[in-house]
Order: sequence, then C-alpha cells, then structure tokens
Amino acid sequence: MFRSVEPYLAEAGIREPVVCYQGAAVVDPTTGRFLLHEPIELAVAREAIAALAERGFSPNVYVDDRLYVAQETEYSRAYSQFQHLPVTEVGDLLAWLELPPTKLVQVADPPVLADLRPGLERQFDGRMFVTTSLPYMLELGNPAVTKGSGMAFVAKLLGLDLDHVVAFGDGENDVELLDVAGFGVAIETGHPRLLAIADMTCAGPDGEGVAGVIDAVLDLDSPT
Repeated sequence: MFRSVEPYLAEAGIREPVVCYQGAAVVDPTTGRFLLHEPIELAVAREAIAALAERGFSPNVYVDDRLYVAQETEYSRAYSQFQHLPVTEVGDLLAWLELPPTKLVQVADPPVLADLRPGLERQFDGRMFVTTSLPYMLELGNPAVTKGSGMAFVAKLLGLDLDHVVAFGDGENDVELLDVAGFGVAIETGHPRLLAIADMTCAGPDGEGVAGVIDAVLDLDSPT
C-alpha cells in the first residue's frame, strides 16, 4: 500500500515514483497521485472472494489505498499491527464490493496457504496473478502486473535503461523484478525461486547487504 510505505519515503527523502501493490500501482510521493493503477477486474475479484469463502477463507481487500475485511480476525489484527495501518470491517464482502480492488491478500499459516494455492491457480489461470510475499500472505492481483512491470513503468518514466538497473529481492513475489532488471540481487536467505535466477546474493538486513551493494555500485560510478 502507498500509505504503508509513505512514512519511509518521507524519512528517506525519496521523491521519485514508487511501485506499490505488487506492481499494480505506481504513485508520485510528492502528490499521492496514482500514475499507474491496474486493479483486478471487479467480476474476477468477486469470483475470487466467493471461491475463498467456499474454502472457509476471507481475504484482505484493498480499495482506494485502504484495507477492508469482512470482520477482524487474529490474522487481520496481526497484519494491521505489522503494517501500522487501520483496518475497516464491512461485513459481507460481496455485498459491499462495488469497485475493482487493487489486490486481494489471504493471510494464513504457510502450510494452509500451500494447500489453498493450487486450486486458486487452476481456477484463475490467466485471470489472476498468484504469488506469496511473506510466507503467510497469498497475494492475488491483476495478471498483467508484477513488481517487474511496475519497475519497467518507472524506468520508462524516468528515462532509465533497464539494463542499467540493479534490483534487490527476498521473496517469491520478487522473481519478476529481478528478471526484468539488468542485474538482480537476492538476499541470501531469500526464496529458492529467487536464488535460482539472481546474478548474485547479498547479506540480509542484519549484515547491511543491500547497503553494501549500493555503495559498491556508486563507487564504480564515481569519477577517479
């Protein structure tokens, strides 16, 4: 969500467009204006909510950069606390949803999501992009967008050559991001799919691996 990343953008002084919602949105931090927005088709989103309900689940629903749930659960509370975001209860999601949601996220224990995912992938093949971010978050989005497509949009906007872009990732939902970038770096504890395609790995946050790579790249570009 843009509102979840906004405080960090302000702290870091970042004013360039930021990719949000798994690539479904690109936002101008200075104005909050969505430069790109590719939500899930409303009919498909409603079908997905119904399919999850049949299996005993109810997803997080994101509309207008706000988070909605049918009712609060231990998972939604944990998620809202983790993201420092308010959650709004709306009751029956199908009766409430009238606008195409930016994305849907089903939160549950990883083994539960592993059982849930194959059926959703079969049902929504080609109509929904299905991936995991954190192990307990199954993300459903517009099939035309990924973090990679979001980064490509920003690169074009800023006049950057993707071959000269360095991207970092640690989750399965970063595969397309590293695939599109000229040089992809995976956190050494990252998802196996990511490690398989990365050009190199680096240490995690405790080892300041990302910062180390950025410093090395900037040193290469510095005049001697």
